[in-house]
Amino acid sequence: MERPYVMIVSEVTIDGKLTLDEGVSSKEIMKLMDEEANRYLHEIRAECDGIMVGSNTVRIDNPNLTVRYVEGENPTRIIPASTADIPLDSNVLNVEKAPTIIAVSERAPKDRVEAIKAKGADVIVAGKDKVDFVVLLPELYRHGIKKLMVEGGSKVNWELIKNDLVDEIRLIHLPVVVGGDNVPSLVSGEGFKKLELVKKYEIKRVFQCGNQVVTEYVRK
Repeated sequence: MERPYVMIVSEVTIDGKLTLDEGVSSKEIMKLMDEEANRYLHEIRAECDGIMVGSNTVRIDNPNLTVRYVEGENPTRIIPASTADIPLDSNVLNVEKAPTIIAVSERAPKDRVEAIKAKGADVIVAGKDKVDFVVLLPELYRHGIKKLMVEGGSKVNWELIKNDLVDEIRLIHLPVVVGGDNVPSLVSGEGFKKLELVKKYEIKRVFQCGNQVVTEYVRK
């Protein structure tokens, strides 16, 4: 199966959290990232053909997903949204900044799909009831996405990892502790629950980046 090289890139706290609380934008905690860490993140964006975040991230964060701290072209923005339920005023639907692909399932309402297309975004149908990443990734490859950066959220990360679709994980560790039982962590989902089922990665590189530590892992 030809598919993009998939790299999850995320900021995480010491205790593995992505935000300050459930439903709170990750932009808040990303304010702690210094210039070196932001440059590192945006250098990766500039190297990739596509950048993916989940529809919940779009609703909460309303990101632009563009390259800013370094020189480089904006990657194609890819948003899995099974029922096409993203706000039509979302920044990712401003296709003057960068092209956008919305991935939907067969049950996405036609009027929502047509409204998204009217904004200038492409729509890929991949999956019957929800977006099937095993179907989606080869489609993205055919659309010219050879290297895909995934910036979450935790549900998207789980779907990709459980289907053996993640080649590399890069984490920017913020030196803070957030706590909280329901605060999103890097990966959610039902979990593997058995040691023999967990996905294994090996350390590629560990280094200090400003006031953060970066760890990079590749699939074994």
